[in-house]
Amino acid sequence: MYKLEEPTYFILLAIVPAMIVVFLLVLWWKKRTQRKFANQELLQKLAPNTSTFKSTLKLIMLLLAVSFLVISLVNPKMGSKLKTVKREGVDIVFALDVSRSMLAEDIAPNRLEKGKQIISKIIDKLGSDRVGVIIYAGNSYPLLPITTDHAAANMFLQNAGPDMVSSQGTAINEALELAKRYYNNDEQTNRFLIIISDGEDHQEETKQVAQNLSNDGIKVYTIGVGTEKGGPIPMRLNGSMIGYKKDRKGETVITKRNPEVLQNIADIANGKYIDGNFTENPVKEVAEIIANAQKSEFETKQFSDYKDQFQWFLGIGIFFLLLDVFFFEKKTKWLRKVDLFNEEKTKK
Repeated sequence: MYKLEEPTYFILLAIVPAMIVVFLLVLWWKKRTQRKFANQELLQKLAPNTSTFKSTLKLIMLLLAVSFLVISLVNPKMGSKLKTVKREGVDIVFALDVSRSMLAEDIAPNRLEKGKQIISKIIDKLGSDRVGVIIYAGNSYPLLPITTDHAAANMFLQNAGPDMVSSQGTAINEALELAKRYYNNDEQTNRFLIIISDGEDHQEETKQVAQNLSNDGIKVYTIGVGTEKGGPIPMRLNGSMIGYKKDRKGETVITKRNPEVLQNIADIANGKYIDGNFTENPVKEVAEIIANAQKSEFETKQFSDYKDQFQWFLGIGIFFLLLDVFFFEKKTKWLRKVDLFNEEKTKK
């Protein structure tokens, strides 16, 4: 396991393409100026030891030196020991609706992005609690199993979208069924399921599945995103807007938030329905619920004794830097004799 101590230094890698651009501009300027002074044949006689190849090689070594020196500033660290630590917390599973209706832009930027914002901000406020992420539409998909790695949860969350599920629709019961298998029943932690959706459910058995979750001691909180007035579903191709989804009659489909469905699920499973159109409201409310919940002790494994690895990259960077300094741009005598690139034959 590794981690980066100062990842912000990666921005310095922008020097690499800048150096390449400068090199190409200087090379172009030199060639242009030389052509004004004399023709190519005369230039080769006046400066027979000039080598564009070696100039390029020097640039490559300098770029490698800069790259390795930047990585040494980032300071990669390697975890050398895996240890078991005890923590106190609860288990929280987020079920995010990624159906096409969540792309509606009746709230900015759209329902799906609003849902991601809410989950991300809630995760940022958690302590040592474990989190898991489920995405669902016509079926459900385990995006991230229960973990204490909150950074990983946020990273996986950003990639969630409609294309990750095999069938469209909104089947909340699919997410509820998957959530039942998500928790570790051997550890008696307080368990929460938080559903973020527009409430467009198309399954009759959702209430029964919610009741089963309640019987298992899982509290279900639902967060509704979208307006009851609704909005059209944008259709995009390669990122470009091509219109709005239409029904079989050719009329634009208007998707609306259905708070009643989400309210019923929360009531059945001893939870609460929360309006999610204003991000701070659900974030604050859920954070308070989790903070006041009874915490259970559980064991988790994590890497420790991280050791600095910057010295390897620093050494390699200095090595390439020294090579660049002592590597001359002119052709060497022995290389001219070898005539590796057939330069002499070409002249003849």
